[in-house]
Amino acid sequence: MAGVFEVEVDGVEHDHGLEHHDEPNQFDISKLSPEEKWRVEHARMHAKHKDHEAMHAEMVLILIVTLVVAQLVLVQWKQRHPKSYNLVTLFQMWVVPLYFTTKLHWWRFLTTWFIFSVITAYISYRATRKPLACTTPRLVYKWFLLLYKISYATGIVGYSVVMFTLFGINLIFRIKPEDAMDFGVSLLFYGLYYGVLGRDFAEMCADFMASTVGYYSASGMTTKHLSDNICAVCGQPILVDVSEEGIIENTYRLSCNHVFHEFCIRGWCIVGKKQMCPYCKEKVDLKRMFSNPWERPHVMYGQLLDWLRYLVAWQPVIIGFVQGINYILGLE
Repeated sequence: MAGVFEVEVDGVEHDHGLEHHDEPNQFDISKLSPEEKWRVEHARMHAKHKDHEAMHAEMVLILIVTLVVAQLVLVQWKQRHPKSYNLVTLFQMWVVPLYFTTKLHWWRFLTTWFIFSVITAYISYRATRKPLACTTPRLVYKWFLLLYKISYATGIVGYSVVMFTLFGINLIFRIKPEDAMDFGVSLLFYGLYYGVLGRDFAEMCADFMASTVGYYSASGMTTKHLSDNICAVCGQPILVDVSEEGIIENTYRLSCNHVFHEFCIRGWCIVGKKQMCPYCKEKVDLKRMFSNPWERPHVMYGQLLDWLRYLVAWQPVIIGFVQGINYILGLE
């Protein structure tokens, strides 16, 4: 039926263009079902792009070449100037979705984006103040660790909903496949987007705080002596012994025998992505520190976030550049 309908539409379009150019369209699309509307638009698209195979091949070639060149440029930029690359990528990750969601009137995303931006802006403001308040490092690590957990859980739930929908489990609850899939994909996007954005903001704040507080030195040479009962991340005293169970948080001892507050070292390793001792630079044994496998940093999750960072921040820019080239060359 779809093939017959398409031929009929092509015929209408052909006759309309040659013999009845000034007459209005003879059928009302608004009265058609969604499936029939899609067929009409599909047929019109084929009629519009008929005999344009050479132009389409040229556009595809431009797209492939641009993607390859852009990838090489981004890789070289990241290797040679990582700070400027991370800063520009973070800014685009923050702004690009705002443009598209505002244009499409996705108010639910705009609401969550606004709440995230307000809280993160306040946390970032606290992290960049000099002198740094003694409570700021713990506040920063707690917020971004909480955001990391929420985004990870949201992504897992969204992925589970998508898989359940693919296996037809949604039919047991009488939920339409398109509704279940939209819900799952939305949760998956929320989790991944705010996960990667939170990690990038956390790394920026961690780098800034590490240079102003505690015992961390980027050069590797410590400038202050670390006492046995002081946390090298926040510089505050350790009140709970390693062997004791804390009411709010526990105390962790690394393989180098340096001790830290639970929230500080978790934020340092998981959120700040620094898998080394903040004082002596010895590599952190994450398996020993996080005995529960669900608490360990997930390498595949981190790689997925890196891929999403490229997809959200740079892919729209590259596609826009390709469209500009096609416009200049007169390709449609």
